[in-house]
Amino acid sequence: MRMSAEREKVRFVSGDTECAAWHYPGSNGGCVIMTGGGGVIKEPGTDVFARRFQEAGFAVLAFDHRRLGESGGEPRQIVRTGEQLADWQAAIECAAGLPGVDPDRLAIWAFSLSGGHIFRVAERNPRLAAAIAQSPLADGLVASRSAGRHQKPLAMLRFAGRGLRDAFRGLAGRDPLLIPLVAEPGTVALLTTPDGLQGDRALNPGNRYPQWQQEIAARSALRIIFYRPGRSASRVRSPLLVVACDQDQTNPPAPAVRAARRAPRGELFRVSGGHYAPFLAAHEQAVEAELSFLRRHLLDDAGADGPASGTAAATSHRPA
Repeated sequence: MRMSAEREKVRFVSGDTECAAWHYPGSNGGCVIMTGGGGVIKEPGTDVFARRFQEAGFAVLAFDHRRLGESGGEPRQIVRTGEQLADWQAAIECAAGLPGVDPDRLAIWAFSLSGGHIFRVAERNPRLAAAIAQSPLADGLVASRSAGRHQKPLAMLRFAGRGLRDAFRGLAGRDPLLIPLVAEPGTVALLTTPDGLQGDRALNPGNRYPQWQQEIAARSALRIIFYRPGRSASRVRSPLLVVACDQDQTNPPAPAVRAARRAPRGELFRVSGGHYAPFLAAHEQAVEAELSFLRRHLLDDAGADGPASGTAAATSHRPA
């Protein structure tokens, strides 16, 4: 169903359900496959970057993981790593068949929790032309320790109790207990970090996306703590750009920096600011670095744009 001159709604099969996506047609044969962070649907999670990529000539396929947004799957608001990785595989296959897309010029992009998926998806798909992980969750244990510094002890106990209760409800086939994606410290929520509280301003200014249900199953939040996808970086054979935020309190930058340095073809771009800096004050810096990276690796345009470099805004990593 065509929605506008700029993009159209498409659906593709993943597992036993369908995922919904926006297809932005391009003109240069390259395609960027995108999705939002944990519990973030495609519109608030990708719109501002997808439009810039399309303006530069790249096609975009921006999708919702199953159980979220417009995609199928029951029960709702559950995040399961295995399912989401399978959705990525289905999205890559869908993108390769889009009109005007060269299957050898596919890139993947995501941030936060889904940014962590980038390491594992790229590891499994060595033919990808490029991969971009923006403020990624590279190590859930490190992120949980950081989150604990911005939460009250009683609320942490309630969080754990809610997650365990919901896990048992899942075993019994009952609907999930939902918690907010973001809330003030002392509240049971996925994020209570100071920069996490900027999420609505960064992703949903003026309630631009009222259809976005900003909740997640408590059982899913517990699983995220033990997710450590940055360990896959050393096995990523595609060019990999990691965008790290130096003051990120939600996903501290150190694990992302290590992942970029372990990747055989890794590059690191650093910006000043918290978790959502690439959507806020550092947006232009991040977009330009990502476009430069995409041009070099999807369009063989290395002569026009050198690798991301610099000190205050960016640091490039090349293996010795």
